[in-house]
Amino acid sequence: MREVAFIKQNKEKWLEFELAIFGKAKKNPDELANLYIQMMNDLSYAQTYYPKSKTVVYLNHLASQIYQKIYKTKRAEKNKVLEFFTTEVPLLVYEYKRYLLYAFILFFATVAMGVVSARYDTNFVRLILGDGYVNMTLENIKKGNPMAVYGSGSNWGSFIGITINNLYVGARCYIYGIFGGLGTFYIFLQNSLMLGSFQYFFYEQGVFWKSVRGIWIHGAMEIFAIVIESAAGFILGASILFPKTFSRVNSFKIGFKNSFKIFLSTFPFTISAGFLEGFITRYSVDMPNWLSSFIILLTLGIISFYYLVYPFLVHKKVQQLSAKSN
Repeated sequence: MREVAFIKQNKEKWLEFELAIFGKAKKNPDELANLYIQMMNDLSYAQTYYPKSKTVVYLNHLASQIYQKIYKTKRAEKNKVLEFFTTEVPLLVYEYKRYLLYAFILFFATVAMGVVSARYDTNFVRLILGDGYVNMTLENIKKGNPMAVYGSGSNWGSFIGITINNLYVGARCYIYGIFGGLGTFYIFLQNSLMLGSFQYFFYEQGVFWKSVRGIWIHGAMEIFAIVIESAAGFILGASILFPKTFSRVNSFKIGFKNSFKIFLSTFPFTISAGFLEGFITRYSVDMPNWLSSFIILLTLGIISFYYLVYPFLVHKKVQQLSAKSN
């Protein structure tokens, strides 16, 4: 069947799907489940005969949205928070996985820019971090504790202050995506340049490993979360710039709803990073190497698994369930 005929034959049914997604047509759980099965059949057909078509992208998006509707209505009796983190967010991350890829590529590129700038411009670090912070850090290095700044203040005071600041930075990375993603890029660039120049500064002072042991105890989750929050901002911006087959308003509604959920999913990691920075990082200089390395690898492994591996496992599980239903 030609693609035009396939679209013409099914467009009324797909319109019904859209109405169900946006809540303009009331469907009970069984009807939604039936719609999902039909959608997966259409998607499978389109992937077979029109693999590079926009129809596949459109149907894949509808199928994902209908699945979320099903799990929200049929599993209302289950823990909604648990379902949000174990099913809904991973499926969304899988659906928008290319934006995570873009964010990580941009992250490594801009951090490298910070390193190169700090290497070839002696004033760059002071420009980014400020004279006061640089001078204080140089004094701490002379005293043998480059990470002394993390030991200032009380544990709880540091934890609360740091967490609020990190949540604020993450919110800016996400919300500024409404400006077509340019706002997100600007905030992301600031933080990445700062990180790159900051790490090179410690390398230049001969205390690189000590800085890694301190910064990345909390930084593994904190920085990774910022990358995810920025990816959410890019999703938000793309929903405005590239509505695809939807109207721009409906595309924005979908983009905002989905990107906001991904953004919310970073909160536990950001809060955990704040806890580590307030209570653990201050003792990094006295820790054995194996312990600080273990904490860094553990925290990086947890957040990496959740956003880079687990979404593929959940998606595969959904496909298997769909195949059994057919």
